[in-house]
Amino acid sequence: MSLTSKQPRPKKCSVKTCRASFVPRQSFQSWCSPDCGVVLARAKQEKKRVELAQVERREIKVRKEKLKTRSDHMREAQQAFNEFIRWRDQLAGHPCISSGKPLDWSGNAVDAGHYRSVGSAPHLRFDERNCHAQSKQDNRFLSGNAVDYRIGLIARIGQEAVDALESDQSVRKYTVDEIKAIKAEYRAKTRELKKGQAA
Repeated sequence: MSLTSKQPRPKKCSVKTCRASFVPRQSFQSWCSPDCGVVLARAKQEKKRVELAQVERREIKVRKEKLKTRSDHMREAQQAFNEFIRWRDQLAGHPCISSGKPLDWSGNAVDAGHYRSVGSAPHLRFDERNCHAQSKQDNRFLSGNAVDYRIGLIARIGQEAVDALESDQSVRKYTVDEIKAIKAEYRAKTRELKKGQAA
């Protein structure tokens, strides 16, 4: 009884721009010609290069994260919180909290202004009742325009809430982990607002 060697089945070339049918010489062969073999080898090298670059970027990110100081984390958390406040008030159609004038959202003319400043009441820096969209003019050049801010704040959140903010003298020390959690929370809340706007 003679044994006949099994003939390999035809395959399609793995190169997407080719896809020609061919009979492989070896079972692992996935290219139809030397040119396609070179294309696949280069694609494999490129994929490996991209993967290595991604790993390197992740490692750099981890190293940078470890080098951050408490104040770096606080600055990033404040930026995330402030961005949320601006998005919240923009989507709600709120005017400037202090002047009552429409805000110019087209450029960089809107701040997240605190009623009780971060310097005088750091424990309220992440209190959403204490921070509202405000024109840069009022926030930076009119020192927050506190008198008109208070009038606008009473109209927006009510006298009782304003009284609670004004009488709050609690002391709050944030740990680095708490600051990181605040940053993550407000980035997530901002993403939700943006998603809702896009829907």
